[in-house]
Amino acid sequence: MTSTSLPKVSRRGLAQETADLIREAIFAGHFPPGSPLRETELATSLGVSRGSVREGLALLEREGLVRSAWHHGSTVIEVTAQDVEEVYALRAALDRLAATSAQQNATADQLDGLDALVDAMAEKISGEASGAGLLAIDIAFHDRIYDTANNRRLSQAWHAVRSQTYLFQLRRIALGYEHYRDRVVEEHRELAMLLRSGDREALVQRAEEHVDSARCSLLASLRR
Repeated sequence: MTSTSLPKVSRRGLAQETADLIREAIFAGHFPPGSPLRETELATSLGVSRGSVREGLALLEREGLVRSAWHHGSTVIEVTAQDVEEVYALRAALDRLAATSAQQNATADQLDGLDALVDAMAEKISGEASGAGLLAIDIAFHDRIYDTANNRRLSQAWHAVRSQTYLFQLRRIALGYEHYRDRVVEEHRELAMLLRSGDREALVQRAEEHVDSARCSLLASLRR
C-alpha cells in the first residue's frame, strides 16, 4: 500500500475559543453592529496569534455574525431592515417546524424544563430584570425546543442563524425594552402550553406570530 502525504491537522480548539470570546464581546456590546474587527488589536487583547484570530473570525463569518471583504477587513454585521426581514423570515420557518416536531416528540421532563425556563423569565422580571439576562433565558427556551424536536439537520439550520438572531434581539431590546419585557413571559408561556396540547394548528400560528412580533418591533424601532 502506497503511503499518501496528507496535510497536518490544525489546532481548531484555539480558533474556536477565540471565536467564542469575540462573539461574547459582540453580544456584550463591546463591538456594536458595523464595528471593525481588527486582527492585530484582537490578537493583542486575547493573547493569541493573528492566525487564531483570522480562523476565529472565519467561524463567526459562517455564523453570519461577521462580514469580511477583501482589503476592508472584518466587521460586525449591520442591523438593517433587509437583514431583519431575511433573518426573521427564515427563523419563522424553522421555528414552525421545530415547534410541531417538538410537540410530537416531547417527554414530560422536557416539557417541564420549558415551563421552568418561563418561570425563570417571570422571576427575573419581578426582580431587577436586565434585557440581556432575559434574552439569555429566551434563547435557552428556543434551544430546548430545537433539542426536543430531535432533528439534527434542523438544529444545524437553527445554529446557522442563532448568533444573528441573538444580535438582532439584543438590538430590539436596546431600542424598545418595554415592548420586549411586557410580552416575553406571556408569549413563551403560551408556546409551552400549546406544546403540551394536541392543537398543531394553534401551535403553528402562535410560533409564527411570536417571531413576527419580534420582527415588527425591531423594524418599527429601526424606522424611529
